[in-house]
Amino acid sequence: MGMTINWFPGHMAKTRRQIQESLKLVDAVIEMRDARIVKSSANPQIDEICKDKPRIILLNKSDLAEDKVTKDWVKKLTTDTIKPLAVNSITGEGLKSIKITLDALLKEKHDRQRKKGLVNIVTRVMVVGIPNVGKSSFINKLAKNNIAKTGDKPGVTKSKQWIKTSLGIELMDTPGVLWPRFEDEAVGLNLAFTGAIKDEVMDIEELALKLIERLQTNNPQRLMERYKLTEIMENPLDNMDNIGKKRGAVISGGNIDYNRIAVMLLDEFRGGKLGSISLERVEDV
Repeated sequence: MGMTINWFPGHMAKTRRQIQESLKLVDAVIEMRDARIVKSSANPQIDEICKDKPRIILLNKSDLAEDKVTKDWVKKLTTDTIKPLAVNSITGEGLKSIKITLDALLKEKHDRQRKKGLVNIVTRVMVVGIPNVGKSSFINKLAKNNIAKTGDKPGVTKSKQWIKTSLGIELMDTPGVLWPRFEDEAVGLNLAFTGAIKDEVMDIEELALKLIERLQTNNPQRLMERYKLTEIMENPLDNMDNIGKKRGAVISGGNIDYNRIAVMLLDEFRGGKLGSISLERVEDV
């Protein structure tokens, strides 16, 4: 049975327009994706909207993904104008490479500016990404937790906030934006598994069952280790029942408290308690 995942709040369309209008004010784009779901967390409209700008793709939450899989994605996504970096915006791992990578992408532009006599070159960058991908953590880390407006720039409306960093980079934040519909149910599920779609709009018990189904196929050992299962059953519901019993989520009549198990399972997966798990591999897409 397929899950219906369909949402496109009005502010998403507004954000898309804002991104298009703001592009002329920046030198480059930093696109954030979730390292566990590199393809699913890529807004296909960003490729089209930002195609003329140098771009860094930050594969965030890389600590929650499988290292080899992330390296495969970095290799696949690299082009002359697009440079992917594996990062962790909570710990700051990988963020030091951003300045070097931006300078390399913008070398020709900076050389032209220096020839015109510019000394203190400030690189302006727009940060884009889907909801809950870690943009706020990233910006806070780069700004050393000191988010401040840098004042209105010529041609910048007051609604746009420039955030100074210690790296000579000024960041323009944008709201997280998804796209109108998911062509593939797997994409919607991946976004839901990782929390990019709010649980309130989902059937959380069915979502957890779908996650078990995915993990029992691709990462059975992770399920067995975390929940002390002696075997993985073919039916995901049987595995959910066994997890419930192991965790003591049994209610009157010996029935399993599925809501409790669903919430726990999703929380533990998102928090990395099941270990590093990549839900998408280069060879699968």
